[in-house]
Amino acid sequence: MVTLTKHKGRRFPKSANDHYRYEEGETSPAQSLLESMQDLQDMIQHHMSEQRPRLDELDDYYLGDNTMILNDRERHQAEDHKADYRATHNYAKYVSQFITGYLAGNPITVQHEDENVQEAIREINKLNDADAINSDLVLDLSIYGRAYELLYRNSRDENRIAISSPLNTFVIYDDTVEHKPIAAARYHKNDMIANAPLKVEIYTDSEIIRYESRDETVITLEETGRETHYFGGIPINEYSNNRFRQGDYENVLNLIDLYDAAQSDTANYMSDLNDAMLVIKGNLDLTSEQTAEMKKSNILFLKTEQDSEGREGSADADYIYKQYDVSGSESYKDRLQTDIHKFTNTPDMNDTNFSGQESGESMKYKLFGLEQVRAIKERLFKRALSNRYRLLANVMNTSRELSGGNMDGLSIQFTPNLPKDVANEVDLFTDLGGQLSEETMLSLLSFVENPEAEIERLNEERIGQAGMNPNRDYVGGNGEGD
Repeated sequence: MVTLTKHKGRRFPKSANDHYRYEEGETSPAQSLLESMQDLQDMIQHHMSEQRPRLDELDDYYLGDNTMILNDRERHQAEDHKADYRATHNYAKYVSQFITGYLAGNPITVQHEDENVQEAIREINKLNDADAINSDLVLDLSIYGRAYELLYRNSRDENRIAISSPLNTFVIYDDTVEHKPIAAARYHKNDMIANAPLKVEIYTDSEIIRYESRDETVITLEETGRETHYFGGIPINEYSNNRFRQGDYENVLNLIDLYDAAQSDTANYMSDLNDAMLVIKGNLDLTSEQTAEMKKSNILFLKTEQDSEGREGSADADYIYKQYDVSGSESYKDRLQTDIHKFTNTPDMNDTNFSGQESGESMKYKLFGLEQVRAIKERLFKRALSNRYRLLANVMNTSRELSGGNMDGLSIQFTPNLPKDVANEVDLFTDLGGQLSEETMLSLLSFVENPEAEIERLNEERIGQAGMNPNRDYVGGNGEGD
């Protein structure tokens, strides 16, 4: 038996995904929060006890440690001699990897019309391997429903971007309708060291304040240091997967549990099927202890019935086997799989209706549901990405690396990672009378890494074959004769 719900009908408590908000006092909201240390301690304690368990469970499912089936103590508890396999199915990873690859498999392009600003963006992205960071952020969004990055200046005065785990990071907002961030918190503890303190970092729009707490159960923060930063905003940037900060497979966790249970029951049945039970009918006098031992040995004793004259029926012995509704069980599991894919808007790549040679356009129709999800994800991601570059522009202007430029008006472009029907596009283009340069045609071939170098080699071969004829035209980089 699998218990599917907790918290009085809910898998997670309502507060497990709440935003932390703080009202303004006599001073600014951030200053009021820092002056009220108890409120800050309560928020950290709440995140550890109420929000982190949800994030940990989502993390477990992504790693294939499906906690419900693995931790269910009631399965086969009464019959120790029976098989008790716990099969886990990593649908969570399948869903997150598919959606992450679809959204961020192709690099996200960030462009600005000012060439100086564009060059600064290129340097930042190259230094930080922005494509990898963006992909990791999209993956965190898919798993946890939220993602965080930390902006900082390293010892070489370089602007760096790092992923900050949702398991120990949260942002605090004001209580206005504008929902402005006023501070952010990161906490961590070195579990490799005995009695190591809990370390906490609080980020405001101008400072980083560090605290320690010796007790993790009742947090009491003691300041250990602070430093100034020049990002002109909270240097921890939050990304949201959707309005409710729900992960991509969070709404099908119960369905995954049901599928795990069904497959585990099938595995247990197949394992126990080899143990046919021997039934012996006769008038046998057995104690309850003997009966239990016989059951473990797969022997069942049945007392024979007496006829009308009180005579015992004849003794008999035979083997019996469990009955298994194969079609009903498999149909049930098929429905569960279908529902998991349907409610996560991810295709079943093993489905014969989906596989095969599909053009990019026909694939889009089959991914129509995922396209709607992508639109929401992109809009929220662009908003947070714009904030990233705005904060970086602030610190670069302060250090005179940007010369008064700003990063407003960024053009952020996502390219869905779909198979391309190049042959169909080229046929359509040529049918309309279009022509392609040789460099462009070579770039369409997957086995040609450098079209320009390939054209140079072609020219060298042609020159050699022509006996170095100076009057002959050769192919240039644009595909036209020189």
